[in-house]
Amino acid sequence: MQQFRRTADDDHDYTETYVTNIGHRAFRMEFPKHKVLYDPHALFCERCGARMERRFIPEEGKERDACPSCGYIRYFNPTPIVVAIIEHKGKVLLAKRAIDPRKGFWTLPGGFQELHETLAEGAARESWEEAGAKISIQQLYIAYDIPFAGQATFAFIAHLESEDFSPGPESLDVRLFTEEEIPWDELSFRTVSIALRHFFADRKTGIFPVRSILLEQPENP
Repeated sequence: MQQFRRTADDDHDYTETYVTNIGHRAFRMEFPKHKVLYDPHALFCERCGARMERRFIPEEGKERDACPSCGYIRYFNPTPIVVAIIEHKGKVLLAKRAIDPRKGFWTLPGGFQELHETLAEGAARESWEEAGAKISIQQLYIAYDIPFAGQATFAFIAHLESEDFSPGPESLDVRLFTEEEIPWDELSFRTVSIALRHFFADRKTGIFPVRSILLEQPENP
């Protein structure tokens, strides 16, 4: 694993790691404290219905939502999101969002991973639902850590199996773009623009290293 380097996109910093080889040795890394935008809390206990309280858990060294009646502790975990960079004859498939957030902006087909499916299966399903696109997954390309939003996003490189595609209920339009045609100022999220810039740069060399990227909350979102 190479060391971190700093780079930037749309005037916002992010941290990037190239993962080239994963061994079995243990290692430790120190991480900074992240700004938080998404910080959910439980009001009532899922087990007994009592009102939850915020309490320091000595064994874990942090505060959690805990039930004073039955002792149940409620844990909130990051939401996994899957997207696909779909290439066909030198072009990339983008969908124009029909729903908020960022309605009317172009995005890579993607969405929430569902129960009982792999990350790759989720990316393929979302591509079909949003863009009517049948795809073949080639590789995992980027893993985004987005701690301030409570999300983890996984971008896959995929090939379009058929030119028969059309907008799904969550899309206004679906189109193939060359690199020169990408509407950079009309892209929905930072994850999309970062993935596309890396993809087009890597395509020139034919080498697509798996990346791990940490996104911090923008100072002026």
